[in-house]
Amino acid sequence: MATFDFPRADHPAAARVLIEHSDGDTPVVEQPIRMVSVDTPEKAQYAGKASTAQPKLDRCRERLTDGTFGTLIPDGLRDHLLARLTPDAAARHIAAAERATAHFQTLRERRLTRPNGSVRRVAVVPTGEIVDRYGRLLAYLAPWFAGADRGDPRPPRDHPDRRTFNLDMVADGWGAMFLVHPSIPRDPDLRVLLDAADAAWTGRRGMWEAFGEDLLLAYEYRACVKLGARDLGDPEAAVENAYQRVCVDLDGLRTLGPFGYHLAPPSRRLWIWKDRFDQARDDLRLPR
Repeated sequence: MATFDFPRADHPAAARVLIEHSDGDTPVVEQPIRMVSVDTPEKAQYAGKASTAQPKLDRCRERLTDGTFGTLIPDGLRDHLLARLTPDAAARHIAAAERATAHFQTLRERRLTRPNGSVRRVAVVPTGEIVDRYGRLLAYLAPWFAGADRGDPRPPRDHPDRRTFNLDMVADGWGAMFLVHPSIPRDPDLRVLLDAADAAWTGRRGMWEAFGEDLLLAYEYRACVKLGARDLGDPEAAVENAYQRVCVDLDGLRTLGPFGYHLAPPSRRLWIWKDRFDQARDDLRLPR
C-alpha cells in the first residue's frame, strides 16, 4: 500500500445546503464566501442588538480599568480601546454595519447590471488557504464578463470595471483593510489596495466620515465583545482568545505583536495567525 508523507490542508466540516446535483459526482451547495483583504463592521447577529452588545463593551471597559487583565494588555492598547469604548460604541458600530451592507448592495446592483438590464454573474477567485477555519471560501469577488463573442467584452486589466468588490469596500471606506497571511494580493494589486486604503483612512471616507475616526473596527469590536463576556473565566485565556493574530506594520515590516496594532494606521496593518508566524516570517522575509 502506498503511503505519502506530506502535510495535508485539512479543514473542519461545515454544514451546507445541498441545492442540486448535475450528475453523480457534481453536487451544488450553498457556500459562504469571506471576501479577503477587507473587514466590515459586525451586524447585530454577532453580539446582539445595541442594547445587548453595549453591556458587553461596558464590561470590557470596566475590566480594562479595574485591573482584571493586569499587565496582559499593555497600556498603549488599553488607552486606544478606552478612547473607543464610548457609551454609544455598539450602536455606532452596528449602524455602520448596516450602512456597509447597504453600500455593498448598491455596488452589487450597479456593477453587475449590464446596459441592457440583464445581470452579470460574479467572478470568484479563491486565494490563500482557500477555506478558513469557519468553512468559508476565501476569495476575491468581481463582475464576470462573458466575453467579446457574447457581446460582453472584458475590459483591460486596469479598467475600473475590473476592480474587485473587496477593493471597492476598502476604497469607499466601508471596510477596513484586513490583510491576513497567506491571503495577500500580488505586488501590483497590493500597491493599489494600500493606496486605496490609505486614501480612505486619511480622507475619513465611508464609516469614518459617518461615525467618527474613533469607531471600533470590526476586529476591535470582536475582541472587546470577547473581553466583555459575562462569564469571563480565566482572564489570560480570554485575552489569548481575543488576540490570536500578530500585527506587522507594512512600513518597514516592523512586527508589532498581538497588542501593538494601534501603532500603525489601519491602512498599514498586516495580520498573521500566531501559530503560523514562523512560516509567515520566512514567506515575507520579515526582519528577525
